[in-house]
Amino acid sequence: MAPWRGRRNHGGRRNHGGWRGHGSVALVALIAGAALTACDSAGVGQIVPVQSAYKRIIARNLHSVVQIDSERSTGSGVVFDAKGDIVTNAHVVDGAKSYQIRTSAAARPLAAHMVGSFAPDDLAVIRVTGRRADLAPVHWANSDRAQVGQIVLAMGSPYGLIDSVTQGIISATGRTVIGPTIAGRSPSVIADALQTSAAINPGNSGGALVELSGGVLGIPTLEARDPDLGGPAEGIGFAIPSNTVRDIASQLISKGRVTKSDRASLQVTGTTHTPPQGNSDGVTIDATKPGGAAAVAGIKAGDIITGLGGAKTPTLADLDELLIGYKPGDRVKVDVLRDGAREQFVVKLGSLSSGGP
Repeated sequence: MAPWRGRRNHGGRRNHGGWRGHGSVALVALIAGAALTACDSAGVGQIVPVQSAYKRIIARNLHSVVQIDSERSTGSGVVFDAKGDIVTNAHVVDGAKSYQIRTSAAARPLAAHMVGSFAPDDLAVIRVTGRRADLAPVHWANSDRAQVGQIVLAMGSPYGLIDSVTQGIISATGRTVIGPTIAGRSPSVIADALQTSAAINPGNSGGALVELSGGVLGIPTLEARDPDLGGPAEGIGFAIPSNTVRDIASQLISKGRVTKSDRASLQVTGTTHTPPQGNSDGVTIDATKPGGAAAVAGIKAGDIITGLGGAKTPTLADLDELLIGYKPGDRVKVDVLRDGAREQFVVKLGSLSSGGP
């Protein structure tokens, strides 16, 4: 059961498909009455603190989670600031030229345009034009403090059902998961992902995973899929941690692109190399960033990277996943096939950024 290639570490229409696991979050929360109510001596149910917390947090945050409609898909988004910026998944909005934002508070859809996108972390920011009074920014929690067993609520618009909520727990932290491949780009690789048991359904990518104190811990982005049955694997979903969301979204808003991240990069673009006679065996370098990490080390376009740090890299996804384990400035040995001859280079890794190799 590993369609998301994870490891510890490290509606309506198309509904943002393409993950090894769909993207999205939660349907209406079904709360077990026995767990959340108590009976007095007369047998009358009384509301206990957990249910009160659910109601309070839903009322506080649900109006800050919106539905995003484009000509290609329907997904969800989270209001980032008072300027009308909305953060969502890159695969929800990528390829579209215009968007409509729907909220239960607004009488009619709001128009929005692209601010910036960063496919490696599957994050993007769009901005509402015109009226913004109905958009209230969320409060962000510190995802570094997320704990296994912590109760969370997932909010979004699965299958176009706006203002839907489910509940679950944080099942694990520090996961690395492989996301969808957007045409012409490397697959998204989510580092330090939060695993949750909250239900995730198509149309809810880009929504909010909220802790009971009211802070948003992350953006739910995909569900695992059963490799045998082909359907969703119940109780296994993943969210991009809030600290990553805030960092990437802030750069996209201020500069329109990501200029620096704490993720390491060879600073190349490439494609999986598959020889006619067999399975994929490496990554063909299509271009190197001038003055970038690989170029400085002597790697050039046309080389085939077959290994990194002693581990094989038969596909581009394998290479990207291995790089998650390093930081900018680390030195790593890179195995290369050049004109049929095997060579090895020591590369001082650079920082992953958007816009070019």
